Amino acid sequence: MQKPVTTTPWEFPTPAADFVAKHSEEDVDRWRALVARVIEIAGAQGWTKAEVARRCGIPDGTFSQVLSGKYLGVLANQLTMISRWIEATEESASMVASIPVSPEFNPRLRIAQEILETLTWAQLCPDLVMITVGAGMGKTAACEHFTRTRPHVYHATMYESAASVHGMLTELAAELEVQQNNPAKLARAIGAKLTRTGAGTLLIVDEAQHLTDGAVNQLRYFCDVHKCGVAIVGNEEVYRRFKDKTEGRSYAQIKRRIGKTLRRPAPYPADVKAYVASWGVTDPDCVKFLLGVGMKDGALGQVEKTAKMATMLAIGDGEPLALKHLQAAWRNRDVEDIA
Repeated sequence: MQKPVTTTPWEFPTPAADFVAKHSEEDVDRWRALVARVIEIAGAQGWTKAEVARRCGIPDGTFSQVLSGKYLGVLANQLTMISRWIEATEESASMVASIPVSPEFNPRLRIAQEILETLTWAQLCPDLVMITVGAGMGKTAACEHFTRTRPHVYHATMYESAASVHGMLTELAAELEVQQNNPAKLARAIGAKLTRTGAGTLLIVDEAQHLTDGAVNQLRYFCDVHKCGVAIVGNEEVYRRFKDKTEGRSYAQIKRRIGKTLRRPAPYPADVKAYVASWGVTDPDCVKFLLGVGMKDGALGQVEKTAKMATMLAIGDGEPLALKHLQAAWRNRDVEDIA
C-alpha cells in the first residue's frame, strides 16, 4: 500500500538562540537525539507532524514549537512524552516484526478446489450457486483469490446492518462502483453494470447468512434478468434456510434457480494436514496437536491463531517451537468451550 505523503518536510531544525539559552545543555542534547529519532520514524511511516503530535499526546502548537527548537516552557516534560511515544512505537514495531506471517492461500487444498470450481461454474454458465462452508475453512480467502485472478468478478461482504434489500444494494453499489443517489433506481443501476461487463460476470455475495429473504431474492433477480453469475456464500444457516423452509413463492423460485450447491460443514483431514505442514511444523507431537486443533470448529483458522501465538511464545523463550508452546497457546486463547 502506498504510504501517505507528508504535507510538511521532515528536516532537522536549527534551535533558536533563546531556546538554547533557556534550557540546560543536557536537555538540549536530549532534544537533538529525540528529534532525530522522531524524524526517522515519521519519515519512514509517512506521518505528518500533526499526526505525530496526536500520537504523542501533545497539542499540535506545542509539538511544533518543541520540534522546531523554539519552545520556552518546561522542555523536560515534553521530551518525556516524546520519549515514551518513541519507546512504545519501537516496541510495537518489534512485536509486529516477530509475529509469524500466515501461509499464502493454497489453491491445491481440496476445499479450495471445490470452491474455485463452483465459482467457475457460476461465472461461465452463468448460474446461481450456493456455497456453505464451515468457519475457518478458507471460503473467503478462496473468493478473494478468485476475484483477484479472474476478470469481471465482484466480491461483496454482507453484515447485519446491510441485511435488508436496500442495505445489500448499497454495499453492492460500492463494490461495483455504481453511482446512483435515487434508492428506487439503485437495483436497476447495479443490474446495468453487471450487464455492461458482458458475458462471464460473477457477483460473489459473502456472509450471505445475514441477508433477509427479500435480499436473497433480489440476487436471484440479478441472475435471471441480467444473465450474470451469482454466488451466495455463507455458513450452514444459509443452507438450512433453503433446505427447511418451503413456504412462499420466492423460495420456490430460488430453489429452482440454484444450479449447484457446495456444502462442507467440516474440514477435510488432508487439508488440515497440508495447512499444518505449510507452517513448517514437522515435530510429530506438534503436528498431532495441531491436527486436533484443526478438526475443531474454526478449522484452519484455529490452527493459524494457535500457531502464531505458540511461535511468539517460543521466540520469547529463545527456543524452537515445541509442543509445550502449542499447549500453552491453546490454553491462553481459552477457546475450548466455543471451538
